[in-house]
Amino acid sequence: MAEHYTSFSRDDTRWLLQRVTAVFLVGVLAFHFMLLHFVHHAYEITLAGTTARMSQPGYFVTMVSFLIAGTFHGVNGVYNALVNQGIEGTPRTIVKYGLIIVSLLLIAQGIRVAWVMTGGQLV
Repeated sequence: MAEHYTSFSRDDTRWLLQRVTAVFLVGVLAFHFMLLHFVHHAYEITLAGTTARMSQPGYFVTMVSFLIAGTFHGVNGVYNALVNQGIEGTPRTIVKYGLIIVSLLLIAQGIRVAWVMTGGQLV
């Protein structure tokens, strides 16, 4: 029988954050689905409505948190999949820091878009 292998160590913070972000993503995705498919129907979604929702601090913080959690969860999953496939040494280090840079750029751009959705101006 094949031995189960995973790059996650249960003592690692990334292992815990992977599980916590998964739970958060499922919860917020359910909230999003209920709000935008049952409370508001697709034909009712407008830019003005989006601006009104994103202008509420609680909604804005939730959506930005969703962006950050989703980015971490996805990138951490890809990194660990590559580690499980055997990437190591210099390529592993390059991939690790490359994913970190891409994640930070994605989060920065997502926050910029979220800010514009509130009606704010870009500098």
